[in-house]
Amino acid sequence: MQIGVPREIKQREYRVGMTPAAVREAVAHGHHVLVETGAGTAIDLPDEAYRAAGAAIAADAAAVWRNAEMVVKVKEPLPAEYPLLRPDQVLFTYLHLAADPAQAKALMRSNAIAIAYETVTDARNALPLLAPMSEVAGRMAIQAGARALEIEVGGRGVLLGGVPGVAPAKVAVIGGGVVGSNAARMATGLQAQVTILDKSLPRLAQLDTEFGGRITTLYATREAIEASVLEADLVVGAVLVPGAAAPKLVDRATLRRMKRGAVLVDVAIDQGGCFETSRPTTHDAPTYIEEGIVHYCVANMPGAVARTSTFALGNATLPFVLALAGQGWRVALHGDRHLRAGLNIAAGKVTHPAVAQALGLKFTHPEEVLA
Repeated sequence: MQIGVPREIKQREYRVGMTPAAVREAVAHGHHVLVETGAGTAIDLPDEAYRAAGAAIAADAAAVWRNAEMVVKVKEPLPAEYPLLRPDQVLFTYLHLAADPAQAKALMRSNAIAIAYETVTDARNALPLLAPMSEVAGRMAIQAGARALEIEVGGRGVLLGGVPGVAPAKVAVIGGGVVGSNAARMATGLQAQVTILDKSLPRLAQLDTEFGGRITTLYATREAIEASVLEADLVVGAVLVPGAAAPKLVDRATLRRMKRGAVLVDVAIDQGGCFETSRPTTHDAPTYIEEGIVHYCVANMPGAVARTSTFALGNATLPFVLALAGQGWRVALHGDRHLRAGLNIAAGKVTHPAVAQALGLKFTHPEEVLA
């Protein structure tokens, strides 16, 4: 199969869909890989490294999209890329369609096969292609939150870990999944006082054991969320409903009652955000202040540590890339229900139930397009 790897064009996005090591594996399996020139230059993956791995280098993105049977990316296609999609071309990347109806409609018009990293599952019903970036984002959430708490950024002027004789900051993490547990790990490492809220009692029990009593775990009722948010100096929104829009868990009325200069880090912003006042920001201008509260809502947080993120993501996606390329998308999806869960749009139809529900569109069962 001809695999294409274009350069990412989203602002401040320096990750790349395949590393030279992944390209070498694909070539060893008999595939051809076409990489856009400069795709990995910003993270010290030059064209020469891709050539040495067996890739051909394309002069521009149009050549990649035109020749590739499957395009492997990191972020969703932007409007400038919509016209480059074509029928039956496989697009394998993060899509986050529930919060992006314009992209969903463009993918439907293209008749391309859109497989989203974030809804591929595994035998434990986890999300193996979202997990690496969730780990990065969870850890970054504390770094970003700590910085935003500094007074020059508009924060309360609070040090997360405090100092002897001065209490540490209070951190509330809403969601005990991969993002939340990694955020808690970083925050406790900095000696902050951490509370994790989740609706799964088994998960809370796991976290309590994992952290050895160094954190507080709470069942995520509305009352518990509100009380924790009002006490917190830093709140991390780490909720996820696969394929669907994030639920709004903190409203503006609650925001008005929070400590002035407290910080919200909304890791769920790719799925629309879990705070009523959230709106996407960029690495160039990552924060804004609303109702006296600092909001950090960068939609591609792992892009700030693009080299680490690229290798972590590439390790997770490579087996699926090889399966799709080696078997073709129909056979690969038919034989693997976990990969099939990643199919969001095919042949102009929405094939993921949560995406269809979030966008108010008709759901078509994947089996119908695989027939």
